[in-house]
Amino acid sequence: MSFDPNDYKLVPQRWFDDFKQGERFPGNSHTVTESHFTAFRGMTGDNHPIHYDIEYCKAHGHPGLLAHGLQVLAYTAAGAGLSPHAFGDALVAFIEVSARFLKGVYPGDTMYPLLEIVELKPQRTTGVIVMRATLHNQKGELVLEGTHRLLVKKRPH
Repeated sequence: MSFDPNDYKLVPQRWFDDFKQGERFPGNSHTVTESHFTAFRGMTGDNHPIHYDIEYCKAHGHPGLLAHGLQVLAYTAAGAGLSPHAFGDALVAFIEVSARFLKGVYPGDTMYPLLEIVELKPQRTTGVIVMRATLHNQKGELVLEGTHRLLVKKRPH
């Protein structure tokens, strides 16, 4: 039996035409730790004390270090779930993102991301898949909502 890495797929290949409005793609749950804050600081250079100084946070009414908004947005990354594997070779690009931050995220919070297809915009050879992104914490509170837009190829003829 021969093996070809190009045939190794976690889920079957899908094309723009195969996706349906209402499909949901939950991501992996993830508990936030202070090490994530440190990694984010190292990656971005962001050094605002609201993210790294516990006494500053307490003085401003926060129970702990407050996660940076872009760090929270990163927990909705499609690549953390199965959706990019469903797109496979059909995915052209992640073309747009928007988000509203509704609640603070602190070390010890567990994030539960979900992407849901809310619109399919067909084009000639591709289409744009609009996905609603939500992020809930362990208390069931919605901490982020937004949209991701992906450019995806239509099925080849």
